[in-house]
Amino acid sequence: MQDNVALHAALVRSGPVVPVYILDDAGEGAWSAGGATRWWLHHSLAALDASLRARGSRLVFARGNSAEILAGLVAATGARAVYWNRRYEPGVIARDKEIKAGLIAAGVEAKSFNSALLFEPHTIANKQGNPFQVFTPYWRHCLTQAVAEPVAIKAGNFAAPSAWPESLALEEFGLLPTIKWDAGFYEAWSPGEAGAQKQLKHFVARAMETYADDRNTPGAPGTSRLSPHLHFGEIGPRQVWAAVRALAKDSGVFPPSRGAQVYLTEIGWREFAHHLLFHFPSTPTQPLREDFKRFPWADDTDGEKLRAWRRGRTGYPIVDAGMRELWHTGWMHNRVRMIVASFLVKHLRLPWQRGAEWFWDTLVDADLAQNTLGWQWSAGCGADAAPYFRIFAPVTQGERFDADGAYVRRWVPEIAKLPDKFLHAPWTAPANIREFAKIEGNYPDPIVDHAKAREEALAAFKTLRGHVGER
Repeated sequence: MQDNVALHAALVRSGPVVPVYILDDAGEGAWSAGGATRWWLHHSLAALDASLRARGSRLVFARGNSAEILAGLVAATGARAVYWNRRYEPGVIARDKEIKAGLIAAGVEAKSFNSALLFEPHTIANKQGNPFQVFTPYWRHCLTQAVAEPVAIKAGNFAAPSAWPESLALEEFGLLPTIKWDAGFYEAWSPGEAGAQKQLKHFVARAMETYADDRNTPGAPGTSRLSPHLHFGEIGPRQVWAAVRALAKDSGVFPPSRGAQVYLTEIGWREFAHHLLFHFPSTPTQPLREDFKRFPWADDTDGEKLRAWRRGRTGYPIVDAGMRELWHTGWMHNRVRMIVASFLVKHLRLPWQRGAEWFWDTLVDADLAQNTLGWQWSAGCGADAAPYFRIFAPVTQGERFDADGAYVRRWVPEIAKLPDKFLHAPWTAPANIREFAKIEGNYPDPIVDHAKAREEALAAFKTLRGHVGER
C-alpha cells in the first residue's frame, strides 16, 4: 500500500474509504490477463485484502463493466469521490477516460494519479516535441528530470463506511488454474507487498553491487526478480529509486556503484517500454516499422516447430532450459528471454507475435509494454531494435553465459551427465558419451541447423534491405 498515490489522496481527503477491485476483462481490451498473471493476481489481491483488514478495512470485489459497477457503488455508498492510479495500456486508457467522464457528469469527483512510473509518457518528448524512439537519448533526457519521493501511508486504521457494499468472494473470480500446472509458482514467488519489500531489501543488500556482472548469468541469483511486483503495483519504481538513493547517502555519489547504475538503467528500459506503447498503441500486434509487415516468415502449417519451442524440445539446451523454466516458474531470466526470442524469430523464422502471445499467457510478469518492446527488439522491427544481422547463436550463448552448465543441468536434466564440453551441443558428443549420458530417445537433436537457419534469416532480412535493420 506504500507509494499508492490514489490511496494516499483518499486518506488525506478524510472520510470513509472503500477500497474496490473490479475484474473487468472486457475493459482490458484484447489483452486481458493471461493464465500466469491471473495466478499472481489472485494471490496479490488476497494479500492486499489481508493488509486492509489489518487496518480495519477490506477490499470489495466486483466483476463486470467498470463504469456500471462504479456507478452502482457510488449510489450505494453515497461516495462523492473516486480515485485510482493510472495505467497506460491503450484499452485501459480508453476505458478510464469513459469512466472519468461518466463520474464527472454525475457530479462525482474523479481523479487519477501516477504510481506506476517515474516519468509518465505524456511528459517526455524530444526537442521536436515528438516521442523518443531510441533508448539512449530518451533515458539521458529522463535523467535531467526530478524523481518524486514515494508517498508514505501512515500507520493506523482507515476510516471505514458505516455499512460495506456487497462484495464477491475472491474465489468467485476463478483466477486460479483448473489444471494444476502452477506448483512451481508457489516455490518461486511470494506475491504481495510484503514479498516485494523482502525481495527489494534482499537485492539491494546482496546483489546490487554485482548486478552489472551477474545479471547475464542465468544460473546465478543475480537479478532483482522485482518485475511481477512492479507490474502489479505491489512496489513502485520510486521506491526502488529511493532504495538505491539511500545507498548513496554516505558517499554522496549517485548511483553509488556500477551495479546500481546498470540496474537503474534497466528501470529506464521499463519506462521506455511504456513511453513507446503510449505513443504507438498498435505495436502489441503490428510492427512499429511498417516495412517489416513484408517479412517472409517460414511455413509452419502444422505448428510442429512452434510446439517444440514452447515445450523446450528444440534440441538447443539453453533455449529448452529457458522455455522449461518459464513453464515451471512463470518467469525466465532476461538473457535467456533474448536467446529464445531470437531463436523463434530468426532460427525458426516464425512471427514474433506468436512468441509474444505465449509469453503473455505464461509469464507472471507479463506486461504489455515490456512484452511488446522485448519482442519487437528481438525481431528487429521496433524502436531501438536489434540490428537485423544480430542472430544469437544458442550454443555460443550457452557456453558464454552458462559456462558451468548450472542453468541447463537444472532445467534439462536429460543431458545433465554430459561433460561441460558437450553440454550446450549434445549432438556433437561421441556415441559412447551420448550412451553413457542416456541421451538417445530422451533428448531431441536440433530441429534446425544453426548455420543454415542463420543464412536463411539473413537472406530474408535482406529482402527488406534499406528499410529494416539499417540506419
